[in-house]
Amino acid sequence: MALLTTLRRDNSPGTVLTATAVFGLLLGWATYGLHGTSPWLDRATNSSSTWIIWTAVAGALISGRWLAAWSGALMMLTTCCGYYAASALGDTFGAGGLGTAAVWAAAGLAGGPLLGWAGWTVRRGRGDLRAVAGAVIAMVVLGEGLWLGLALRYWETAFVFLAAGVLLAALLTVYLARAGVRRYWLCAALAPVGGLVFYLVEKGILNSLIG
Repeated sequence: MALLTTLRRDNSPGTVLTATAVFGLLLGWATYGLHGTSPWLDRATNSSSTWIIWTAVAGALISGRWLAAWSGALMMLTTCCGYYAASALGDTFGAGGLGTAAVWAAAGLAGGPLLGWAGWTVRRGRGDLRAVAGAVIAMVVLGEGLWLGLALRYWETAFVFLAAGVLLAALLTVYLARAGVRRYWLCAALAPVGGLVFYLVEKGILNSLIG
């Protein structure tokens, strides 16, 4: 949390990028280390939503829009590096680990800027785009819930993720309404649509690459 405080207080590019990289490495290492501690914690840490939500939080703490976007890419990349470095040291990397790590790193570099931007926009943007950005953040949790249920048939866990996604969309919608965003309701309306798109992308692209 001290690193996130640094992002909030000191927004010079060097400090922001360094703090983002360090936090990403620690987040990746921690998510690997928490595997197996309990069924629910294992699912929460073995989740793309966990990394993505923290990336959006980091973006919200950075004052510059483009710096938030670039930091999002860096954070997703370093989180992936931290996770697979811990996996290698724990002797669980496996023969296909390098290819899987490359796929997730590429996905992080593609999606990280969007989530960093979304976090920044929800807090500091203007107009209806703030509501769209809120939907982008919530759609990740909803999309993963759909993936867990429809693709993996882990319906008990899926319902938890879907409920968390609905709650997140509601909280963001309320926040935007209180912030005076005119079409704040777009957040709640677009989040389920985005969740479905996220699920289809994960099923159609990521699943075909890593199985």
